[in-house]
This record gives sequence, C-alpha cells and structure tokens, in this order.
Amino acid sequence: MKAWIDQLNTALERYLPEKRLFLRSETSTRFVRLRPVAQGVILTGTVAYMSWSVVATSVLFFGLVGSNDLRVSAEREQSYFETRLNEIAAQRDRATEDAQAAHLRYSEAMDRVATMQGMVLEGEQRVAELEHGIDALQSSLRSVMDARDGAQARLAELEAADANAELIRTGQQLAEVEQTLDFLMAALGQTADERETLRALADNTARHADHLALEYRLIQDRNTRIFTQLEQAVETSIVPLSEMFRTVGLPPEQILQQVRAGYQTREASLTPISVSTSGTLDPQGDESRANSVLAALAEVDLYRIAAERTPFALPVNGGVRRTSGFGARRDPITGSRGRMHNGVDWAGPRGTAIHATAGGTVTHAGRQSGFGNLVIIQHDFGIETYYAHLHSINVREGQRVSRGDRIGGMGTTGRSTGVHLHYEIRVSGRPINPLTYIRAAQNVF
Repeated sequence: MKAWIDQLNTALERYLPEKRLFLRSETSTRFVRLRPVAQGVILTGTVAYMSWSVVATSVLFFGLVGSNDLRVSAEREQSYFETRLNEIAAQRDRATEDAQAAHLRYSEAMDRVATMQGMVLEGEQRVAELEHGIDALQSSLRSVMDARDGAQARLAELEAADANAELIRTGQQLAEVEQTLDFLMAALGQTADERETLRALADNTARHADHLALEYRLIQDRNTRIFTQLEQAVETSIVPLSEMFRTVGLPPEQILQQVRAGYQTREASLTPISVSTSGTLDPQGDESRANSVLAALAEVDLYRIAAERTPFALPVNGGVRRTSGFGARRDPITGSRGRMHNGVDWAGPRGTAIHATAGGTVTHAGRQSGFGNLVIIQHDFGIETYYAHLHSINVREGQRVSRGDRIGGMGTTGRSTGVHLHYEIRVSGRPINPLTYIRAAQNVF
C-alpha cells in the first residue's frame, strides 16, 4: 500500500509539487509537509463541495421561479375564464334581446298582414257585389235599350200616323230612358275603377307578405348562427370544469345536484324563455335552443359556485418554496423512516400571509398538540382543509370565509423544525394529496 502511495506521489509531483506549511510559536517552529496525494485529496474535496453548492443553489432558485410562474399562470387563466364567462353572458343577453325584438317585429308584421288580408277579403267581397250589380245594371240596360228601341219604333209609327200628343209623350219617355242609360254607364265605369284599385291593393299586400316572410327567414338564420356559437362556447367552458372535478374524484353530477339543492331559494338569474304565439314560432326551434343555452349557462354558474367552495387554490402566494410533499418520509425531528406525511409543506418568512383555499366555515382556530396554532375550515362536499404551525391566527371559530381571505401568518409553532405552513386536505376525514386539487385547477383557472 505504501509503495503504491509513493508511486502515486511520484506521478503527481510534476503537477502538485510537495509543499511545506510552517507553524511558528514563541518557543519553536514546526512544519507540516503536504505531499501531492494529500494536496489532490484536498483539491478534489474542495471542487466537490463547490459543485454541490452550485447545484443546490440552482435547484432552489429554479424551484422558486417555477412556483412564481405557476401562480402567475393560474391568476391569468382565472382572469381569462371569468372574462370569457362575462362575454358569453353578455352575448347570450344580446341574442335574447335580438330574438325577442325580432319576434315582436314579426308579430306586428303578421298582425298587419292579417289586417291587410281582411281588407283584401272585404275588397274581394265588394268586387263580387259590384260584379253582381254590374250584371243587374247590364240586364236593366238591355231592358231599357229594348224599351228605347220599342219607343223609337212607336215614335216612328206615331209620326207616320201624325199623332202629335203621343209623339210628345214618347219623346219624354225616350229622354228619361237616355238619362237612366247615362247613369248606368257612369256607375259601371266607377265600379270597374274600384275593382282595379282593389286588385292593385291585393297585389301590394301579397308582395309585402312575401317580404316579411323573407325577413323572418333571415332572422331565423341569424339566430341559428348565434345559438350555434353560444352552444359551442358553453360546451368549451363546461368540459374543463367537469374534468377538473372528475380528476379529484368528485362526480360532477353529484356536485351539481348538491349545489343546486343548496341554492333552491335563490332567485334564478337565468329565466327560461317562454314565447306566446299563434303558431308562427316552432316551440322546438328558437325557444328550445335558447332555453338549452340558458340551462347550460346555469350549469356553468353552478360549477363556478362549486369551484369557489372546493380547495383548488394555493394557500400561499409568491416568496415561498415547497419543502415536503404528501406521503411517507423521514421524520424531521426523530429521523425515523416511514412516517406518513398527510399534507404539503411550504417554507417562507415568518408572518407570510396564509389564505383560505375555498369558501367555508372555520371549525377550529387555536392550538392543537403537534399542529401548534391550527385553523380548520369545513367546506362543502365533506371536505376540510388544515393550516398548521401558524405564527398568528386572523379568524375565529364559526366565521364564514371566502376563497383568498387571509386566515393567519406563517410560523413555527407546534412540532416544527422551521418556519413553514403544513397544509392538508381531508375528504370525509381521509387525507388527500393537496397537489391533486391544485394541479387539477391549473388547466382551468
């Protein structure tokens, strides 16, 4: 072994020549000889320590940067989703107003068409009556003309017989007949003019009815496009929300049923459309699609309420780092292996704000054995959240809190080795990995 070390010293002496370190005291002077192998060991240890320090610092730095990026991304997605919901609600309101206005215009137009049709029927009846009158006048005219012809024949006979008195009476009768004939001809012309006027009015009414029918078809096409866009937008919003609850093991149908049951007495913000018509609007058409969109928007609103009462949010903001995850680990105090860790730990400065991750009721706000200062919040759907080792508590038992409300400050009370937050989620008393809820909401909010 010594010979091998001597050979190694000889090989390294070219790069690391032997050095002597002199130690001088008041009475004597000593020196320590550093051979090439010792210098190599010291140099290797120094380089390894520096490399480990650089790698550990990099890991901590990138972990902090990733946490901040995750929070910013979550806030941006939440803002986009809320803006999208507001846009969908506004578009739904405009579409509803347009549909109601179009239906009102169509109803008024149909009333006008019905009035015009009544006028046309009255005109046709008048034309029929005038035609009967014309036939009667023509019959009377023929009778009068026959009488005139007879009178003229009689006049000729009287003239031939030189009967002046009879001639005068016959002339008077002839004048009366001509006067009656003039009256009948004038009445016949007036009747023909009225008939032409009524026919023109009927043609104009038919063209106007065709125009109104075309306008109604265009309105229906526009409503169809609007409803299609609304249905696609609502479906795009519902799918990720449903998948978010399904990912954390909460059946969406059961969640919606519980939320709906808890809000039965609240005034509905989306009232179904009910149109009273005389058969001009298909009850399975626009009204049905509008009510379907309204029902889907109401379902989105129920999802929003359920999300506010489910712990999908982070309990801490930036400036912290995650130090321990969910599952078995080494006990930080005793060092024993296999101890179950029922939550997630974040470390940060003392007093860092701790926020409620969902709306609920505070069931505990005080000290509890190893948890130290502990806040427990009871949420809907049998979910509880634990916030342990707090330095300060800002809520009291029985208080209602909303998501994002400050409930305390980060500390190191209880069974703790440093300033941090211990955060748990329990469903029906059973601990669940909090990151399951946090990651499920990253793709939605």
